[in-house]
Order: sequence, then C-alpha cells, then structure tokens
Amino acid sequence: MLVWGYVKYCRSFVHCYHLCSLQATFFVVHVCGAVLTFGMGSLYMFIQTILSYQMQPKIHGKQVFWIRLLVVIWCGVSAFSMLTCSSLLHSGNFSTDIVQKLHWNSEDRGYVLHTIITAAEWSMSFSFFGFFLTYIRDFQKIPLQVEANLHGLTLYDTAPCPVNNEQTRLLSRDL
Repeated sequence: MLVWGYVKYCRSFVHCYHLCSLQATFFVVHVCGAVLTFGMGSLYMFIQTILSYQMQPKIHGKQVFWIRLLVVIWCGVSAFSMLTCSSLLHSGNFSTDIVQKLHWNSEDRGYVLHTIITAAEWSMSFSFFGFFLTYIRDFQKIPLQVEANLHGLTLYDTAPCPVNNEQTRLLSRDL
C-alpha cells in the first residue's frame, strides 16, 4: 500500500503539467514526476518479480511468476518505446514549441511520435495495474484477525461511573 501511495503521489506531478500554465518549467515537473512514477515503479516491479521467482513453489505457483515476468516485459517494452520516441521528438528536428504544446493535430510535425509516447505512457500505467492485480492470490493467503482490547470505562463496564448524577454540568458556574 505504501508503494501504491507513492505511485499515486508521483502521478500527481505528471498530471500537474497538464493543469498548469504553458511554461517550460512545468515540463520539468512533468518529466520528474514521470521518472519517479515509472522509473521507481518499474524498479519495484522488477524486484518483486525476482522475489516471486524465489518464493515459488512455497508461496505461490510458477504461473504467478510467469505472469509477473510478462507484465514486467510489457512495462519494459512500453518504457523503451516511450523513451525512444520522446528523445526523437525532442531532438529539435520537429519544432521548438513541443514542450509547450498541449493540443496536437494530425497535420503537426511529430504527431505520430507524440501519439506513440502517449500510448506507451498509458500502456505502462495499465501494466502497473495489471502487476498489482497479480497480488490478489498472495493477499488471499494472509489471514487477518482483529482483536479489540478496551482499557477504560465503556458502556458495557459494570464498574460504577465516577459521575454521581447525569445532570452534572460539564463546566462549573465559577468560571
């Protein structure tokens, strides 16, 4: 849950770029949020896949490892295509106002690369959701039990209440 909260926090940086004014400094915020979200999230997925390989067959079967490995490969292909197309788009061969451009038309130079980058970013997001769905079977094996220990007077205690009369005022009139 901590990792999920971290990913959601970093995604807010990514979306901040689209909500703020058209300044190049917000593009830096967008890129930093994307690196924190997708970079650290991909690293987490890779480490968890290695751990799931070591946990088989005691904790779960081989199919969970293979599904996680496929999702990590899916994430890696998406990241590679996103980084490659992004570096080509920002190489300077297309336009100088790409950083500030929010609305693209199919006639714009670099439109295809921008579309591939957007699709790859969404694909990586869906690979994260798919990876977290692989935890369902693992979490079903964890039993949770809640035990409440009350220390003090409650409605069900038989100990006498320190207040003699229910009509006693909370504040004295001397104040």
